[in-house]
Amino acid sequence: MSIEKVAIVTAGGSGMGAAAARRLAADGFKLAILSSSGKGEALAEELGGYGVTGSNRSAEDLARLIDGTMERFGRIDVLVNSAGHGPRAQILEITDEQWTTGMDVYLLNVIRPTRLVTPIMQAQKSGTIINISTAWAFEPSAMFPTSAVFRAGLASFTKIFADTYAGENIRMNNVLPGWIDSLPATEERRDAVPMKRYGTSEEIAATIAFLASDGAAYITGQNLKVDGGLTRHV
Repeated sequence: MSIEKVAIVTAGGSGMGAAAARRLAADGFKLAILSSSGKGEALAEELGGYGVTGSNRSAEDLARLIDGTMERFGRIDVLVNSAGHGPRAQILEITDEQWTTGMDVYLLNVIRPTRLVTPIMQAQKSGTIINISTAWAFEPSAMFPTSAVFRAGLASFTKIFADTYAGENIRMNNVLPGWIDSLPATEERRDAVPMKRYGTSEEIAATIAFLASDGAAYITGQNLKVDGGLTRHV
């Protein structure tokens, strides 16, 4: 008898998070979705899953999501950590409070739910965590200062996590999108991409689905760029 696998997607109400939820559902996963807008609950209902309206910046909301998932489905095989948008300003004009918000949005958004699901995955002797990061984590842009700084930290966290838990068959990888169609398009940005187009949320979702699959069972601790060749020189 085959096991019905379960995936959680945080910040999954729209954009790349929602696309990942739809793709994983199409691949046969039961879905649990967290979003602050309420769209995640609606999407979860559409997909026959479990939705929570709340924030990945709240330990209480995350605990409600994970406890509810376990009550309904009894296991968690995949955690996809998406994120909202952090503060943007000229590098020295960002306040201490804004830097703290950036850490909340782009780094602790992964660490908080990872703390909660890892013991579950240890008990199962399997699990995978996939974080939506940014192509600018290693080649930072002044356009996205808090994202670049804290997602560089996320890359380090991911490598340490992978070192620690790979022996228990728990994997963690980061997907690094470039210009994606959920962002406003400009000709200048499009022309900077060797493929001369924006990527799609569905292409990011397909990458996430691969990393969640048995075909990626030997991949952990990696940062996979999905950016049309934008950061090919890094």
